[in-house]
Amino acid sequence: MDRASLVAGIGALAEPTRRRLYDYVVAQPGPVGREQAARELDLPLHTVSFHLDRLVRDELLEVEYRRLGQRTGPGSGRPSKLYRRAAREVAVSLPPRRYDLVGEVLAAGVARALAGTPLEASLEREAAEAGRVAGEEAAGEDPVGGGPGEALEALAATLEPLGYEPRRTGPEDADAPSLLLANCPFHALAQRHTELVCGLNQHFVQGVAEGLGRGEVQACLEPGEGRCCVVARLR
Repeated sequence: MDRASLVAGIGALAEPTRRRLYDYVVAQPGPVGREQAARELDLPLHTVSFHLDRLVRDELLEVEYRRLGQRTGPGSGRPSKLYRRAAREVAVSLPPRRYDLVGEVLAAGVARALAGTPLEASLEREAAEAGRVAGEEAAGEDPVGGGPGEALEALAATLEPLGYEPRRTGPEDADAPSLLLANCPFHALAQRHTELVCGLNQHFVQGVAEGLGRGEVQACLEPGEGRCCVVARLR
């Protein structure tokens, strides 16, 4: 989901009545009807309907239609509109963090290691593969051609939604263009496990470049204050 959609979803819960309704729905063992929610929370039915439908629009709840009670067939009435928690996960982090991504890499690397591959090689391979997948998906959506001058732009466009906040170097560096990554999506882990996480980060960014088909880009470990440890340079 794009950031605007995620922020809208979180913002929807800032309204107290809407938050009460959301908490009530997700606490129930099954889908909840409007009448049940209004009765249990002592709220007007029209208020409940408005807020529940707003939560559906913001993708925090989902709807299903089902007849309540034992009667079926003609005369049993229309199916009731029921609400339940949406399947999608919603999280907003400022600055952007992607601990889910590094978690997937670590889990897949450990699984590969349990199958017999050395752990360090397993983690590096999984990080590079995750990056290649991201790069290939981005290249498929918007193929990028051109020469080396466009390579860093292509990489920046792919890393931006992943939370890296890429920045091109200034005109004074025109002879050796590079891409600085102003934000580390794995900041807290990198602070505690620097060598491991920065190494995975380097392999991931290199994998993104390769997935984009930009072999002229090299991801280099160049730690700096207040930014990601990886800098992308043209070979």
